[in-house]
Amino acid sequence: MATGSLNINLDALKRNWAALDAKSGSGVETGAVVKANGYGLGSGRVARALAEAGARKFFVATAEEGAAVREVLGRGPEIFVFSGHMSGDTDMINDLDLIPMLNSVDQLTRHFEALPGAGFGIQLDTGMNRLGMEMAEWAAVAEIALAAGPRLVMSHLACADEPGHPQNQQQLDAFHAMTDGIGAPRSLSATGGILLGPDYHFDVTRPGVGLYGGLPFEAAEPVVNLALPVVQSRELEQGESVGYSATWIAEENSVIATMSGGYADGLIRAMSGRGHLFFEGIPCPIVGRVSMDLITVDVTHLNTVPRALDILGPEQTVDDLADAAGTIGYEILTSLGNRYKRRYIGDMG
Repeated sequence: MATGSLNINLDALKRNWAALDAKSGSGVETGAVVKANGYGLGSGRVARALAEAGARKFFVATAEEGAAVREVLGRGPEIFVFSGHMSGDTDMINDLDLIPMLNSVDQLTRHFEALPGAGFGIQLDTGMNRLGMEMAEWAAVAEIALAAGPRLVMSHLACADEPGHPQNQQQLDAFHAMTDGIGAPRSLSATGGILLGPDYHFDVTRPGVGLYGGLPFEAAEPVVNLALPVVQSRELEQGESVGYSATWIAEENSVIATMSGGYADGLIRAMSGRGHLFFEGIPCPIVGRVSMDLITVDVTHLNTVPRALDILGPEQTVDDLADAAGTIGYEILTSLGNRYKRRYIGDMG
C-alpha cells in the first residue's frame, strides 16, 4: 500500500470527552466541538461517537458543517453554528433545525425576520475582538433578544491556554457584566477554559481540541496514529545530498528511507529537517525538504529498513509534531489529508 495508515481511536475520544465532562462539574452540561470535519478526523464518525459518550450539544463553524452532522445524528441533539445566520443559510437552518449563534444586530434582524420563532443563540465579544456583539451593541438589543428565548449565550476566551494571563479574568468579568441575571443558559469555556476551573464553566462547556488528544489537556489520551509506508530506500555516500535544493548533505555513509506522505497529506513543509518518524520507539530524523508526496528519513542507525514508520503515535503526539514544525496541534490535526487509509477503532456504527 502506497498511502499512509491513519488509525482513529474513537474509544479514546469518548474517554477524553468523559474526562472533560467530569472536570466540568455537576450541573454543567458538556457539549462537543466537531467543526472542521471533526478536527480533520471525520465529523460523522466523531459526532456519532461523542453522542454515544453522552454529548447532546454539538458546535460547528458553518451551517454546511451543521448539515453534515445532522445527517449522522438525526433529530434531537442540538447543533450550534458559530458563524451565526449568514445570508443564504436560512433554508438550511430551518430545514435542519440548526441553532445559529447570532453575532451582530444584522444577524439578529435577519434571523428574526426570516425565521420568527426559530431557535437561536447569542455570541458576545468579551475581548477577543473576533466574533460576537460588543457591550454597547448587546445592550441595544438584549431586551428583544432575551424575550425571544435564546438557547445559549456564549463568549470565547482568547488566552485560556495560558492560565496566568490577565485577559482570562478580564473576559470573565466582562461576561458576568454582560450576562448576569439574563435567565438563559451561558457558555464561556472550551477545553482551556474547562481547565481554568469552575468559575469559568457556567451552564455549558464546549471542549474541542482536548477531545482529540491535544493540548492544553495534558491528560488527554492520544486519538490518532499515523504510519507512513517506505516506498524506497537507498544508500548514500558521504557528501551526497537529499531532496529539493540539496538542503541536507550526508556527513557519513547513510541509509535514507523515502516515505509516502508530504504536504499534500497535511505534513507541512515547515517540518523539513526538523521532525522525526519512529520505528519501534526509535526516532528517525526527517532529512531534506518535505515535498508534496514524499518525506525522506535517515534510518542509518536501524538494524533493518522498516516497511513503515510512525509519524503520529505514542512517541510523538500532534503537539510534539507541531512543536517540531513551529505550529500548533490544531493545524496538524485539521490538515490530515484525504489520501490516508482511515481505520476507526471503536466505531459502533
